[in-house]
Amino acid sequence: MSSAAPVPVPGLIAIDHVGVAVPDLDAAITFHTAVLGLVLLHREENVEQGVAEAMLAPPGDTSGTQLQLLAPLHAQSALARFLERSGPGLQQLAYRVEDIDHAASVLRRKGLRLLYDAARTGTGGSRINFVHPKDTGGVLIELVQAAAAVERMETGQQ
Repeated sequence: MSSAAPVPVPGLIAIDHVGVAVPDLDAAITFHTAVLGLVLLHREENVEQGVAEAMLAPPGDTSGTQLQLLAPLHAQSALARFLERSGPGLQQLAYRVEDIDHAASVLRRKGLRLLYDAARTGTGGSRINFVHPKDTGGVLIELVQAAAAVERMETGQQ
């Protein structure tokens, strides 16, 4: 056992959201808003990922950790396969990072496998990648670089 302190992933900011796989997005939104009182913040289809998604949060807390509901757009999507294999429920835990390319590089150097060679477009213009669940104790971990951070990097602002 090493006594050296672990090297953290630089730029790890917060838990961004928890993703829940659902077969019916409208029914899930209704449950979480009408029964639990969450507020629907955003809804979109991500054709590249094969999902329809909705972001929800408690009233008055739109900048904290959010709930992402995910439903497959078609039977060939990875999410449809997840639902077939595992049923509805927790699908991923997402961490917000300042620079997804740097975070991915650090994790690869630590021996972790990422699902994509390069980050892809996620919710609301964010950039995303995933750490393989076989390397994380069975949990699919998503890395999210918020759209605002993407814009800052593209324009050279800090």
